[in-house]
Amino acid sequence: MIDKRLIVGVACVAIFACTPKSQEPQTKIWPKVDVSFPKDEQVQQRVDTLLSSLTLEQKVAQVIQPEIRDVTIEDMRKYGFGSYLNGGGAFPNNNKHASVDDWVALAEAMYQASIDDSLDGTAIPTMWGTDAVHGHNNVVGATLFPHNIGLGAMRNPELMRQIANATAKEVMATGIDWIFAPTVAVARDDRWGRTYESYSEDPSIVKAYAGAVVNGLQGGLGDTFLDEQHVISTVKHFVGDGGTEKGDDQGNNLASEADLYRIHAQGYVSGLAAGAQSVMASFNSWQGEKIHGSRYLLTDVLKEKMGFQGFVVGDWNGHGQIPGCTNDNCPQAMNAGLDVYMVPTQAWKPLYYNLIEQVKSGVIPMARLDDAVRRVLAVKVRAGLFDKPSPQSRPLSGDKTLIGHPQHRDIARQAVRESLVLLKNKDRVLPIQPNQHVLIVGDGADNIGKQSGGWTITWQGTGNQNSDFPGATSIYAGLKAAIERTGGTVSLSVDGRYSEKPDVVIAVFGEEPYAEGNGDLDNLDFERAENAAQSLLNKVNALGAPVVSVFITGRPLWVNPELNRSDAFVVAWLPGSEGAGIADVLVADQHGHPQHDFKGTLPFSWPAHPEHHNNNVGQPDYAPLLPFGFGLGYTSSGDDLATLNEALPVAFESQSKETQHHQILGQGAQAPWKAILKSGGESVVMTSNVESLNALTVRTSDRLIQEDALSLTWAGNTHEQLQFFSPFPVDLRRHGEAEHALVFTYRWLADTAAVLTVTMGCDSECVAAQEVNIAPSDSWASVAIPLACFTEKGLDLKQIYSPFTLSTNMQGTLDIHNVYLGVSKADTVQLTCQ
Repeated sequence: MIDKRLIVGVACVAIFACTPKSQEPQTKIWPKVDVSFPKDEQVQQRVDTLLSSLTLEQKVAQVIQPEIRDVTIEDMRKYGFGSYLNGGGAFPNNNKHASVDDWVALAEAMYQASIDDSLDGTAIPTMWGTDAVHGHNNVVGATLFPHNIGLGAMRNPELMRQIANATAKEVMATGIDWIFAPTVAVARDDRWGRTYESYSEDPSIVKAYAGAVVNGLQGGLGDTFLDEQHVISTVKHFVGDGGTEKGDDQGNNLASEADLYRIHAQGYVSGLAAGAQSVMASFNSWQGEKIHGSRYLLTDVLKEKMGFQGFVVGDWNGHGQIPGCTNDNCPQAMNAGLDVYMVPTQAWKPLYYNLIEQVKSGVIPMARLDDAVRRVLAVKVRAGLFDKPSPQSRPLSGDKTLIGHPQHRDIARQAVRESLVLLKNKDRVLPIQPNQHVLIVGDGADNIGKQSGGWTITWQGTGNQNSDFPGATSIYAGLKAAIERTGGTVSLSVDGRYSEKPDVVIAVFGEEPYAEGNGDLDNLDFERAENAAQSLLNKVNALGAPVVSVFITGRPLWVNPELNRSDAFVVAWLPGSEGAGIADVLVADQHGHPQHDFKGTLPFSWPAHPEHHNNNVGQPDYAPLLPFGFGLGYTSSGDDLATLNEALPVAFESQSKETQHHQILGQGAQAPWKAILKSGGESVVMTSNVESLNALTVRTSDRLIQEDALSLTWAGNTHEQLQFFSPFPVDLRRHGEAEHALVFTYRWLADTAAVLTVTMGCDSECVAAQEVNIAPSDSWASVAIPLACFTEKGLDLKQIYSPFTLSTNMQGTLDIHNVYLGVSKADTVQLTCQ
């Protein structure tokens, strides 16, 4: 049973004491954050001089931030944008394996174009911003630290400062000036797909970490502030992104203003006090109003009441979500207080010209534009961008040794050790003793991409192989080295097969990588009726050896069946590139003593059932399976759990057929499916935002939100295919109901109509196709193909390798969005079988 002494006081301790609910009147909720920046009087004088020299067009260029896939060096020379970014999964030359030299070359070219006044008349240096959210995660070979949820388990602000400083150095090695971090969301509903980007459900942990990260990135407010060893930081996403109703990504936060501050704004209090130079506006709404369009929150609260002196940058076309706005036309955002429009895709060009006309006509007051530009210029002056050499000549730039530097990996390995949380250790199975034969099983054991999660090289963290992580260590590799050092032996078997009976089994399993809305859930059942991990644990339990489970996850999930089938259970979260940190704790030394004890404690309360998703310490109905702050160690008593209830709630089991939904394409291909371009015997896995094979090019695109669609362009009358594929068959028999269909939304951008061939397949001899007549149109349409159209042709839903393959013999571009198996909506066109 659980040692009750571990529970007492865990929620409110030391510097992480619970924040009391404010009793002050509304007008005094938001505190003034006083920050004295070095040489600020000189900074403002220089800004005034610069601003007075700019034309309207030059000012507008400073508030436009395009993305590297949709802006050229000549565009930068012509317009002189104030900044630009690379989104998750965007690389120089669209090359996932771009070298450090490639990154620096792009930074240098953009910088030189920005200061070239031959076309735009200005010589103001641009800034490059990047999402380095758990290390420099877009760069192959970089150190990948545990995601925020694991770091929250550590309760170690000083180590957070070191992590941020190491990240800053790796980013500067590639010539980049600015990091979109830290994320200071306080996730309150664990169904949210960004829960792993939150340090904790407790705002006091987030508050302690935010200031530490800003200090590590920017160098503090002393002599090292934004020097040549540090980068500009961004505290994000302002405000309330972790508290949306039902955990809906980009949804609506209904908190009172007092709770918005008390729970969701604590990271801004410490982040701004540490001198953060930018704040990113959030996609979400507060009480029905989109934050990107909220003058009260962006201007009255953030800038005036809290005294923020930097600039507010938007999120990926977030301004386009304001009612009455589009991605290329939104004066409301600037009038609300947005200073920089993050505008990927080609929407930046019409937005630029629209803003110019809106200032001329008075829709946007010139004083508001001047304030925005003044804020951008002030950050550039404080960061020394006018005085530092160009990117390729900076002290750290181009230093390949900084990418995955041994000191950085040591910091990450320490973070892995301190983030592990032990939930169960029956009969003191752990630590693994010397001279044991250990069988390591599970698809997470030797899978660096899975252990690293989303925001890892690609945006969703999918499409990666171990070879994409030079210098990194898988969990299996770390365990093998540690066990063999103590005289033991190791066998690896993903599916649990073995040739020599083991003394101990270690099973490594968990969530597949995802990012943002892709990870949103409707409940917290880990297996969700697939039962692959349970089956694996049943198999290895039959061996009679103790079983240690290592759970890879971005959030607490209902794992009662897995806990019952494990003698020891370790939550590893998403540990990143240094998988050896797990072996440091799980494997004893040569004398049988622990090398390191467990230090991690739960940063989020553990659910007692799958619908226990809004389950936070301090709530009146708080009744978790394991409480916030729980965590065993090698000296703990009560290290076993009673047999847990595996029965699902009746209401949960009786969900209607309409809720049975198998997503194939959402924001990217959904696990276990991968998007593959095929042509004859050739194939290309889609691992970046643009892939081509012969006459077919596929790229990610935006329909409703960031990269939620794919654009397929056939350049010739050929039969290249886009296929969603899994190397292992998936049982989809639950979709065998008569009303279930293969549903997708599309538009055909071409001069003539075409026939689209849609195929589902079990294997090479089990393929069924349906033809769909598509007419050219700029509008989107949804179509449902009854699954009976495929099963009647011999398709076996028990073992599907490919649920959706597309081809056509016509030239044109097919945009597709929201592909799933299930019951279609009323406005969907229902096809008849052919």
